[in-house]
Amino acid sequence: MKYLFINAVAGNGSTGRIAAEQCRALIAQGNACLLAYGRDKSGCPDVPTVRIGSELEVRLHALETRLLDNTGFGSKAATRRFLEQVRRFDPDVIWLHNLHGYYIHLGLLFDYLHSCGKEIHWMLHDCWAFTGHCPHFDFIQCDLWKTGCHDCPQKGRYPASRFRDNSRNNFLEKRRLFTGIPNLTLAVPSQWLASRVKESFLKDYPVEVVPNTVDTKVFKPTPGQFREKYGLENKRIVLGVANVWDDRKGLFDFYALASLLDERFQIVLIGLSPKQIRSLPREILGLPRTRNVQELVEAYSAADVFVNPSVEETFGMTSLEAACCGTPAIVYRDTACEEAASYYGGIAVERGAENLYRAILEIAGEGKK
Repeated sequence: MKYLFINAVAGNGSTGRIAAEQCRALIAQGNACLLAYGRDKSGCPDVPTVRIGSELEVRLHALETRLLDNTGFGSKAATRRFLEQVRRFDPDVIWLHNLHGYYIHLGLLFDYLHSCGKEIHWMLHDCWAFTGHCPHFDFIQCDLWKTGCHDCPQKGRYPASRFRDNSRNNFLEKRRLFTGIPNLTLAVPSQWLASRVKESFLKDYPVEVVPNTVDTKVFKPTPGQFREKYGLENKRIVLGVANVWDDRKGLFDFYALASLLDERFQIVLIGLSPKQIRSLPREILGLPRTRNVQELVEAYSAADVFVNPSVEETFGMTSLEAACCGTPAIVYRDTACEEAASYYGGIAVERGAENLYRAILEIAGEGKK
């Protein structure tokens, strides 16, 4: 069997690692796989890949989005070239992952998917597929996606538009393109996301809940020099990890938490921008995003407790990665992260730094065994 995977990135980030792991598993079974990506590739030299477009084309697509709010409707030439490669590869099964990220033209891609006759699976990692703009909407409690997006209150957030609000047209065009495709099955990582899909225009497709997994040969308790490197030998480490930190990820909850924890504890946040690192309270050690998975594994393993106060996740991969490295997670209730915590151990608390603080004392009070 031949499998084609399409994702914004290959091998790195949560979705890139998931797609690469799918390829590895299928190749081990004797199948042929090709992972197509649009933006970045690392950590998967053993997986056959092809890039959709070029760095310049990604930048131009992003620029169009800033001006026109049309993410997913640029990159026409790149998509045409890619579809020629797809026809030559002639896959039996097509697996879609994240289609946002300024690298592919939805109209051209879905015109092909409507008529290709292939078995198609689409793993939704967020809510972007059924909104007119945003990947997440719970933080602002927006329900426009249920009836039809317009006057988007998140126009300035990723995928940010500086001028035009095209959310109504985006919503209508996505609904036209994404519905009525034969042989398409949706997969989601949580019951939380499945419930949202069933309220959207994608509701007529079968939906499978497939909790995310990680490679436990990689994400496992691993000794390293993380504590020594940062002078944390006598500290109880409270770790947070994200690709992008903002209020939705709980960054400011860590600020409040820092004022509650005493000198026995050290908050460490991985994934911050240089500007964020410069503005951190002195009680927080800020580190940039790492592409080195081994460094991340050693950080997870060194920590006494992992805190994920995000209120907009569709599963919470970082909580799972930490748990597989032997570090329990604290998450917020009534989020998809609670499902990850219930699957793999951890504590779910009501929102607020005080509740995180009490849970940290409960988990890390005696130190990591």
